[in-house]
Amino acid sequence: MKLAALIDFGAFRPKLATAGKRSAGSKGGRLPYDPVMMRKILVLQTLDTLSDDVTEFLIRDRLSFMRFLGLGFEDRVPDAETAWLFGYT
Repeated sequence: MKLAALIDFGAFRPKLATAGKRSAGSKGGRLPYDPVMMRKILVLQTLDTLSDDVTEFLIRDRLSFMRFLGLGFEDRVPDAETAWLFGYT
């Protein structure tokens, strides 16, 4: 995607890291998703007017989406509810 070449999403990392609600990790659980990747998912949803369910499917289906998000075939993909929760926090 040309968008990744135009915008340095990594520059948003410090702000996103402090803005999100995260646990200390002392209680266990899964590792959180990268906040920059989650923000990129919101960008994809906005540009293509996608629902959370369709976004989850397209991330798994399209190599262009995976490449834009920096995901490999073996990486975890956020489910629809995770994307929805990130968009409203």
